[in-house]
Amino acid sequence: MFSFNGKTLSLHAKVQGDTVAIVINGMMNVKSIASIEPLLQQLLTHPLPSKRFEWHLQEVTHFDSAAALLLYMFEKKARSLGATCKFYTQTHHQNIIDAVYHRNYESGSVTDHRLNAVAAIGKTAVAKYRSFKDFLAFVGELFSALLIYILNPKSIRFKEIYYAIEESSINALGIIALTTFLIGVVLAYQSSVQLKMYGANIFIVDMLGISVLRELAPLIAAIVIAGRSGSAFAAQIGVMKITEELDAMKTMGFDPYLFLVLPRIIALMIMMPLIIFFADVMAMLGGMVVASIELGISAQLFLDRFNEAVAMKHFFIGISKGPFFGFLIAAIGIFRGLMVENDTRSIGINTTKSVVEAIFMVIICDAIFSIIYTNIGI
Repeated sequence: MFSFNGKTLSLHAKVQGDTVAIVINGMMNVKSIASIEPLLQQLLTHPLPSKRFEWHLQEVTHFDSAAALLLYMFEKKARSLGATCKFYTQTHHQNIIDAVYHRNYESGSVTDHRLNAVAAIGKTAVAKYRSFKDFLAFVGELFSALLIYILNPKSIRFKEIYYAIEESSINALGIIALTTFLIGVVLAYQSSVQLKMYGANIFIVDMLGISVLRELAPLIAAIVIAGRSGSAFAAQIGVMKITEELDAMKTMGFDPYLFLVLPRIIALMIMMPLIIFFADVMAMLGGMVVASIELGISAQLFLDRFNEAVAMKHFFIGISKGPFFGFLIAAIGIFRGLMVENDTRSIGINTTKSVVEAIFMVIICDAIFSIIYTNIGI
């Protein structure tokens, strides 16, 4: 069909029956392949000269990944046109070809083979299993670092803990106040319509007190903190991993778990009960405002009924969930930050996962607490 003879590379292509034989001699590398690429494109024009291409590369002296990528792109185009390719080459050159093919298949460049439903489920299950194993390894490292804190209190990073308390909790009080206040307003307003029908206005205090203190305030506060502080932890640690700050810390002899991980987790475990208490106050305040406007219940009457009808156990039940919620939110956020790879897209993916997984685990943890407390009669 045609031939090409360059200074370092020669190519001969000819039809042999139902096969196109492509014979290449010389150096096939990033500098030389540019001269033969237009010729190869001619072979892929319609109509195809054949349904089978045989590459004879035994006489190639130099071969690099650029040449392997050229072969990969040629075969990909040929397959899309209904043709096949066969390569005859030296073993060490074949290894380069295999490496390029493996990387492109792994990165998802080949889209001809679509996973069926069963394979997709299996792939997802394997990915979740590996992620769970990584999380268990993270928890193991976490408790190992905690043991160092316990055995050597001087190693506790109080300054980092104070900073994490301010960033993750104190600065979040504004959004917590607004969210829980509105939750109290909505809950009281919707309930007031039904209670007025039966003349049971005063029972709004009972309903608000028990539901807010026991369930709603802890859950809403945890969800807001997961969306705000949990995502911040994932993004901060992820950026530090991309910029190789974590590797630099390890090189200088600083354990990232002692300096970055534990201070954030301890800070959120300390502050979550206080955040829940603040959420309780704001939610009840919102309910009190609506009760006064819609039902004519004064603030004094509201507080008197609250002291009479709502037992302290409901308050302590809500507060007791705080440290567990704080641990889950911080641990998942930091774990997702450590899972970030060396690209900015990975930061977005893992930050999103940190919020979704933290909220999911908080709801599961809350359900477990509800089952336990109900079964023991609290």
